[in-house]
Parts: sequence; C-alpha cells; structure tokens
Amino acid sequence: MAKPTTDLQKLQQLLQYRWRDQSLVHQALVHSSFTYESRDREELNNERLEFLGDAVLQIIVSEHYYTLFQDKTEGELSKMRALTVCETSLARVARSLELGRFILLGRGEERTGGRERTSLLADAVEALLGSIYLDAGLEESRRVTLRLLADVMEDVITGQALRDYKSELQELLQRDSTEPVTYLIVDESGPDHDKVFTAIVMHQGIRLGEGRGRSKKESEQQAARMAMEKITADERAGGVQNGTVW
Repeated sequence: MAKPTTDLQKLQQLLQYRWRDQSLVHQALVHSSFTYESRDREELNNERLEFLGDAVLQIIVSEHYYTLFQDKTEGELSKMRALTVCETSLARVARSLELGRFILLGRGEERTGGRERTSLLADAVEALLGSIYLDAGLEESRRVTLRLLADVMEDVITGQALRDYKSELQELLQRDSTEPVTYLIVDESGPDHDKVFTAIVMHQGIRLGEGRGRSKKESEQQAARMAMEKITADERAGGVQNGTVW
C-alpha cells in the first residue's frame, strides 16, 4: 500500500490546529482505495467525514458572506458560495498545504495520479474540516476554515476568481501519464512596477502552450489555458496528431 509521510506535525502546523483526538485526523486522510486494498477492511475511510465537512463548510461560508454583504441578493450570495466551495477552490487550498503527500492511498489510485487529483484533494479538505468540527466544534472550525479560504474568498469578492486551468490540465494529462507537468518562465519584460511574464507549459518534452500575465502565476494559468484549448480543439478535430498538441 502506498503510504504518505507520517509527519503530521507539519500538517498541523500549516493548519494552525492540533487535534485532541489524533484518530480523527488519521481517518480524514484515509482514502477509500486504501481501505479497499487493506487487510483490515474495518478501517474507516474519510467519506463520512467528507459528508460532514461539506455541511460545515457550507454553513461557515454562507454565514460569512451573509454577514459581510448586507446588500447582496440570495442569488449573488449563492454564486459567491459556489465559487468558494467548489472542487477547484478546495483543491487549491489542498495544494497550498501539500495535502496530497499526507493521504493514504491504494496502489491503483497512487499509480493514476491520485495525489494530484482535484476531486480527491477537495474531498480530503472537507474531511479535515469535518474532523475538526468533531474534535473542537463549530467555532474552531470557523477559525480554521476562514483562514484557509482567505485567498480564495478575496478572489471571489474582488471578482478575480478564475477557472484553475493548471489543475485541470494536470488532471487531464495524468489520466495517461505519471510524468509531471512543468512550467517555465521564459521571459520578463517591462519595468519592475509593471512587469509582464511569459510562461510555457511542458509535458513529456513537448511544449503545450504559452501564456503572458502580470504575475508568474497568471502567466502560468494562461499557458495552461492555451494548452487546454488546443487539446480540446484537437480532440474535436479527431485526435492529437503524432502525439503532439503544439
């Protein structure tokens, strides 16, 4: 069975939360594929905690936006909440914590890139929040949740919440390959206060896309977006020619 690092001390430091009941954090990190392949089929996986964490997340985010924006309609608040708690946003949080390396996975899930799968990472974040709720209650869950989602919420509030093309591209490519997707900043232009970065995205030695932006992060997202659009266009045209998409 593929096991993650056992250094949960690091994870607890990143979360700024220490479980009183350590069995809860262990359960939150056990994927169903690990349980299925384990000799001990009685070991609990994180699916029930994920169910609970989803509800906890919904109420915390709903209350936060409801209190913060007195003038917004139900529809506007619902849209903001949806952008905040979607898989892409939660996977972004998971990657900032390097959560994938802590998760217990079965061999099959490991081989197919489970540690970077958007849906799996998002589920693990919900399971962790569910475990914190059981361990310490709603108030502590609120503190941890609002801190973890601070950057996501800022993007939602300022209208900067974007589709996460990097995550989508990685998940798409790792269906058939375990080789990582890499990004290179190949150019910087303009004065320090107004730089433009150019990034390219590579996979298996092939350049898939190029993008420009006011930050390295934005340029990488644009490169991934171009790659996704090219792959989609090639698939519609009948497939990628000779294994290349550029």
